[in-house]
Amino acid sequence: MGSGVKRRVVVTGGGVVSSLGSEPEDIFRTLKEGKNRVRVMDAWDMYPQMNTRLAAPVDFVMPDYPRKKIRGMGRVSRLALVAADSAVRCAGLENSGEFGGGRFGIAFGSSMSSVESMLDIYGMLIHNEMKNINATTYIKAMPQTCAANIEVFYGLTGRLITTNTACTSGSIAIGYAYEAIQRGLQDIMIAGGADELSAVDAAIFDTLFAASTRNGSPEKTPAAYDKSRDGLVVGEGAGALILEEYGHALKRGANIYAEIIGFGTNPDGTHITQPNRATMGVALELALEDAGIGPGDIGYINTHGTATESGDIAESWATYDVFKRAVPVSTLKNYTGHTLGACGAIEAWVSINMMNRNWYIPNINLVDPDPRCAPLDYITGNGREFETDTVMSNNFAFGGINTSLIFRKLKA
Repeated sequence: MGSGVKRRVVVTGGGVVSSLGSEPEDIFRTLKEGKNRVRVMDAWDMYPQMNTRLAAPVDFVMPDYPRKKIRGMGRVSRLALVAADSAVRCAGLENSGEFGGGRFGIAFGSSMSSVESMLDIYGMLIHNEMKNINATTYIKAMPQTCAANIEVFYGLTGRLITTNTACTSGSIAIGYAYEAIQRGLQDIMIAGGADELSAVDAAIFDTLFAASTRNGSPEKTPAAYDKSRDGLVVGEGAGALILEEYGHALKRGANIYAEIIGFGTNPDGTHITQPNRATMGVALELALEDAGIGPGDIGYINTHGTATESGDIAESWATYDVFKRAVPVSTLKNYTGHTLGACGAIEAWVSINMMNRNWYIPNINLVDPDPRCAPLDYITGNGREFETDTVMSNNFAFGGINTSLIFRKLKA
């Protein structure tokens, strides 16, 4: 059913589970306080070889869903479901008769599946016994656990795309869902990403000397683009958007929060963990080309902003290489920590809401900008009020995977 004519794709709903809150009003109230949600994890004292003790966990309580529908879900899938369900309700689709019609699909991913279930599986090999393995162990541990569990929960029979691409899982899911609708293959897609918090995540970055160790001052880290930053802080959460073909959304009278007009993605092809300035910039150029606009049309960029030295420097210069001006930028990760597979979707939804509210978050903890970073307009202070109709949200991941998304206020 695909055709050569590209269909317009709009965002008709969104939902997140984050340390900032879940509802947009709560999230923006928290953002305007200018404080992060980083905590000291005393429980991690059991790992004396790990230097960091910092994380941004979510105070998560699972809603009262039917047990039969969630028994195959670990924490990561449960976070994903709650974000997806919030997005479905935001879009007014909770009673939709289209779930099983083959034109409603899902694109969703995570960096890892449920760690607890993976431990149960590996425990068999370590202890030579199967006492912790049951009928749902693999379902919780499989790579596609988020996408598959949400698909079964709603009875979706459209396309299923699982995007397990580390820190671009959420953004690449949005991009691939956008392309599926744009090409006429689907009418509606749930798109997003999730990750649950684990000490393993912190340990991975700790071994790379990329995790913040400001254990005595969690409120001051992460500090993306700051000269004295000392690394990232891991977080957790989930984010989901409802993407929909424009005419389909109009026909059912849906609220439209934004139009997605551009998506670019590419791999570096050079190194698994070291960012590549040139190919990062190509991803941004691909998104602009897809949108049919120029760098001057973008009024704000939500950056990946991990607060790692190599990441901040490469990303800022990749951005400047493309825009050649001090475009306004800020990062959500200084508030939430790095939510890994969830960050692209959470940041996309927050960016859309910033665009619609005409208020853009400051880079908290940015006190002394690193002169090695590009001369961009790093928003500070109490944030900034201004109006623009087009914003960009960028994410980059291990494996050298780069993504860029462009959202615009709806135009007739």
